[in-house]
Amino acid sequence: MRMDATTKGSIMPKPNFMFYHDGRHPLIYMYEPPIQKEEYEAGVDELLGTPVQAINFCLGDGRTVLHDTQVGELWGHNMGQWPHIIFRRAHQNAKHLIEQGRDPLKLICDRAHEKGMLVYPTLLVQQGRGPREEDVRCSDFRFGNTHLEIGAHDDVDESFPGYTCLDFMQEAVRDERFALIEETLNKYEVDGFELQMNYFPYYFHPDQVEAGCAVMTAWIRRVYEAVKTSGSGRELAIRIPVSVTGSLSIGLDVSTWINEGIVDVLIGQGFSGTELVHQMLNFRPLVQAAKDKSCRILAAVQSLVDSDRLHEAPIEIIRAAACNYWAQGVDGLYLAHWFGNWPYDATFYEKLRELPHPEVMATRDKYYYIPTQTGRYAAPKTEPGLSMTLPANLEEGETVNLPFTISDDLPRWGAVGRIHDVLLRIRIMNTTEADQLTFTLNGQPIPDQLKRVINEMYRMKAPRYRTGSGYWFIFRLDEPHWPVTGANNLQITLRHRDKGITPQIYVRDVELEIKYLMGKHFHRGQDDDLGPYVYSEM
Repeated sequence: MRMDATTKGSIMPKPNFMFYHDGRHPLIYMYEPPIQKEEYEAGVDELLGTPVQAINFCLGDGRTVLHDTQVGELWGHNMGQWPHIIFRRAHQNAKHLIEQGRDPLKLICDRAHEKGMLVYPTLLVQQGRGPREEDVRCSDFRFGNTHLEIGAHDDVDESFPGYTCLDFMQEAVRDERFALIEETLNKYEVDGFELQMNYFPYYFHPDQVEAGCAVMTAWIRRVYEAVKTSGSGRELAIRIPVSVTGSLSIGLDVSTWINEGIVDVLIGQGFSGTELVHQMLNFRPLVQAAKDKSCRILAAVQSLVDSDRLHEAPIEIIRAAACNYWAQGVDGLYLAHWFGNWPYDATFYEKLRELPHPEVMATRDKYYYIPTQTGRYAAPKTEPGLSMTLPANLEEGETVNLPFTISDDLPRWGAVGRIHDVLLRIRIMNTTEADQLTFTLNGQPIPDQLKRVINEMYRMKAPRYRTGSGYWFIFRLDEPHWPVTGANNLQITLRHRDKGITPQIYVRDVELEIKYLMGKHFHRGQDDDLGPYVYSEM
């Protein structure tokens, strides 16, 4: 469904292209105190003229906030000494605006509406807690009520990642969270409200998750009713792990929410904690669950790559992710954690321009890859219900299966002369020139004559960080060996292992790059590479 579609069952258009603004990294952290009204309004102004219909503006840390609140707590209000100077700057700037009578959240709402953009405040529903002297962003409510945490149960191990998270079985917890939501709805001119529920996705004692589902559904219903009674046309949006079963495993019964009609927008996301691009996500169970229902399904597109060659994703990677998501029937896109692109330049706006239009991106260059190790994450933490396929160990005489998905219709565009190149790149670590490997795509062996090998067993330097001890196997795929639209399977078999080598040989990277021509017989870049010379007509 295209982004200009209307809400299912409604004649009023609703936003299908949302942008998450965390309100911090590219905004209140960046400007020297005292921040000016115009500087804060840049959070909206920087998105004008783009396809973004709604800005989902984060309410600070979730435990504390960066706007004027009576029921919650201002970020940093309880700090005497500051171990973190950027967090102090956030407090300084928010406090300054509030004392001026310019509530930060009201500034965003007013500016967005002045410019024709919708606003959905976003609450980080759950978060852990650190020591009082270190956790600058934590509230007195959290410090003073540790008995409300999941770890307060005697039988919860301290290694449990949700140990210091709030226990939603406790009514006091649900009431505290709801009070902040209700105040925001009643105090500000908003168009909806978003609950981000895949950030620290631990809500119950591990043994109480099943019972907790009904408790959480009742709380979601309470929030939904507050959203609807607070203003005409307002919506409840909830960001969740993309996996329906994964969400259920942490107490989020999204199928029931959809069937009971207590959520307007569900935003499926992968790698929320690491904020990494994940092009291979499966949205189909969510889409199917919402079929013929009033709930829209949006796919979260992230921007961080964090590889040895790339920090933020170039347009080719973003296109590949978006096209894979559109192909699954999602209702729209949600741009999450794009603040790494700030300060925004032409490349940022170019990516935004194309994203709502899969038919435009169909014949544009794309770069697919299977998620793997990154600079900061040797083992990226997955959302509930997901798992990593890379890195994948290779054992002599055994085959590794590596599935991946693409949305490109290569036979269609190849038939009209639009395909320039299809490159499959595989990086294998701890391999030597004596190892023997075979590669098969969708059951068809890839011949060696299509292969080029690049020796990177040792590197002196790299664009971002060194990844040594590897070889790249690069295949320029001809038409008989092209991948297919949809699901593909790459098989790698280690036929012979160099004797005397102890490090584990493994597959670290799998990438597919598809390059298009603007039209039949066009050259790449059209006129960009001609320099001072032009072709004259004969």
